[in-house]
Amino acid sequence: MRRYVIDTNALISFVTDRNMEQQQKIAPLFEAAAHVKAVIFCHQYILTEFIYALDRIYHVPKDEIGRMIKDFIEMPGIEVVQEVDFNIILSWWPDPIPDFGDALIAAVGKTRRESMVVTFDQKFAVKLKALGINIHSFEK
Repeated sequence: MRRYVIDTNALISFVTDRNMEQQQKIAPLFEAAAHVKAVIFCHQYILTEFIYALDRIYHVPKDEIGRMIKDFIEMPGIEVVQEVDFNIILSWWPDPIPDFGDALIAAVGKTRRESMVVTFDQKFAVKLKALGINIHSFEK
């Protein structure tokens, strides 16, 4: 079974129409998770970033965001991660990974064996590769 660690940008691309190409690329991962053919790990920090972006940037009503989160965390194949190794995060943040959230995702990717980080952030992907963390490729 494939295992993924989701980045906030990939989650936002899945639920919004901000980038249809990204939405089409990410949809099969969520479909696989819904059919229990994959596991998507989502750290609670990513949910916080996601909620903030939907509220403050996309102006989605809070009750709608609440329903989205409830549906997401109850979906088969989704595992909300609450634990994280702060020693790993702090060894990578702020150098070589300047964004704390990205360092957290990298740490989750490192500790969730055989998982791949799912991100559309190419600069972050380069950092992940340099650290030896698997990245999901959307190339066919």
